Amino acid sequence: MLVANVINDGDFTKTIYSLIKDDRFGEAIRVLHGIPESNSTRSGLSLLAYCYFYSQDYTNAASYYEQLTKMFPSNNDYKLYHAQALYQACQYEDAYQILNGIKDIEEYKPQASKLQAAIKYGQEDLLSAKELVESCPSEDPDKEVNLGCILYKDGNYEEALAKFTAAMQMQGFKPYLAYDIALCYYRLKDYTPALKYCADIIENGIRDHPEMSIGMQTEGIEVRSVGNTLTLHETALTEAFNLKAAIEYQSKNFEAAREALTDMPPRAEYELDAVTLHNQALMNFENNPTEGFEKLQFLLQQNPFPPETFANLLLLYCQYECYDLAADILAENADLTYKYLTQYLFDFLDAIITLQTSPSEAYQKFDEIVSRHAELLRKYAKQTQEYRNNNDTELVKKTVMEYEDCLEKYIPALMAQAKIYWDLENYAQCEKIFRKSVEFCNDNEIWRLNVAHVLFMQENKFKEAAGFYEPLVKKRYTEILKVNPIILANLCVSYIMTIQNEEAEELMRKIEKEEDQLAYENPEKKCFHHCIVNLVIGTLYCSKGNYEFGISRVMKSLEPYNKKLGTDTWFYTKRCFLSLLENLAKHTVILKDSAIEECITFLENCELHGKTVKSVVCSKLYDGNETPNGKETVTYEARKLKSFLLKLQNY
Repeated sequence: MLVANVINDGDFTKTIYSLIKDDRFGEAIRVLHGIPESNSTRSGLSLLAYCYFYSQDYTNAASYYEQLTKMFPSNNDYKLYHAQALYQACQYEDAYQILNGIKDIEEYKPQASKLQAAIKYGQEDLLSAKELVESCPSEDPDKEVNLGCILYKDGNYEEALAKFTAAMQMQGFKPYLAYDIALCYYRLKDYTPALKYCADIIENGIRDHPEMSIGMQTEGIEVRSVGNTLTLHETALTEAFNLKAAIEYQSKNFEAAREALTDMPPRAEYELDAVTLHNQALMNFENNPTEGFEKLQFLLQQNPFPPETFANLLLLYCQYECYDLAADILAENADLTYKYLTQYLFDFLDAIITLQTSPSEAYQKFDEIVSRHAELLRKYAKQTQEYRNNNDTELVKKTVMEYEDCLEKYIPALMAQAKIYWDLENYAQCEKIFRKSVEFCNDNEIWRLNVAHVLFMQENKFKEAAGFYEPLVKKRYTEILKVNPIILANLCVSYIMTIQNEEAEELMRKIEKEEDQLAYENPEKKCFHHCIVNLVIGTLYCSKGNYEFGISRVMKSLEPYNKKLGTDTWFYTKRCFLSLLENLAKHTVILKDSAIEECITFLENCELHGKTVKSVVCSKLYDGNETPNGKETVTYEARKLKSFLLKLQNY
């Protein structure tokens, strides 16, 4: 790899090499730039290029190595280093041409061939990459690893796993090999061994490199950035923590996923690699969607960026109803569409965007996706049964994985199709769509939850709705605060409407007890479960016309305001108040003066405590010409509601 030339210049030399030895390349660069001759002498240029390379500023490294190749055209080392820097900067063609000039020199042939293979790999020319790797000597320890990488890129994860495992047995524990093995297990959806190899990498890093401050950020200890050092790269800690976070995220353990990201060695935001930045955006999206969009948009402008970035940005735009932005991104990046979107994902996004202008056409597009995948699901189910009858375990395993992958595509399209009728409040038609898919989805939690919601909204099927909600709650009864509060609230209402008040009270006591325990253990943490349950019950009474009891329950549920006032809780609260105001204006309901005064006092408290609480889940994405006007806060909306109430009181 890269080797810097030696400067024989006393204290200056000692200072530079001391910094390099400690992986403090940024400081070494600053010292070198402080010496004017560093930018003109061979040794100075060589050290600058070396330091820029290992601080991952490959563009500057390539620039300095280019100067050296011009100053010393007969020095082939500089040509190799120049090609390495260009390769890391994704300037593949230029790097390949330079290597063509030295690949026939016996001394440089092995390194040049491997680097050319890496370039072809980066260009996704796997056939050429494989030919170049196979031309390497059989005794080269990197050969099997590189063949494993090519197999992995080609989707042959089991064969790649065998190559990496064999390399690990020959070479002993190497963090990067352990990561490659973990990644293969992740792609095979075998998460237990994947997490085990990630844990090995992390334990190795904690034991051998305590200076990396692993886990200290999560503990709340203030630590300085470790930088993008050579040591960090060699330990594969960043990769291991990112993979661990991805596995936890896929397993719906969102808190553990976020913790994995904060456990990794600390770096400043400008030092973060693209994968870490992508994962931070994705895993913190619910708490800060605007920042998440900014990070994903930034990544899309980088070269390279994680392949998942493009699809995730489009899906999140659609999830947050920014359909015009999604359509613009698709139109402006046709090359990325073909490269990073599968046909299924393109069809799905196309249907969602079409829905905004033509619901009937969108319904037809979703129906085509659903029908196509229903046929595949039946095919895989039949094949699985045949392989089981023949006791072919391997084919059974493979077909079951294909069935599950197909089901993961079937369900979102089905839900999007049903949502068209949901938005029209045609819940009976939603139920019909779900009933047609029962053969595939009966055991799927997402499907069962949406069926429960559809039954609940019909207002005459509360018993059936409770039957779907109950298993979802009982499954996590010992950790009930991990259940979505809407599920708990709707189950309580279903119990009340079917005269099962004891069950409703028992469930609410359980929630309150768990919240009290959480408040004792973590006083700063907000928890809205009991609050939302009360809000939904209050909403139920308001919808039945009993505003006095319903509104009082809503107001009581938000105490104390500093812990219970949030975006979601305010959403339910303002709906009840708007309904009350509408009926007061129509003179269809009458409230006592004392009740109105209580409402005004409540809104004043919301105004006081809601200055920093957003009133919408995702703020408008400003295009640069507009600036936020402060209207998307609880304070603003509470003040508005109070003014309407005062007008009606005086009227």
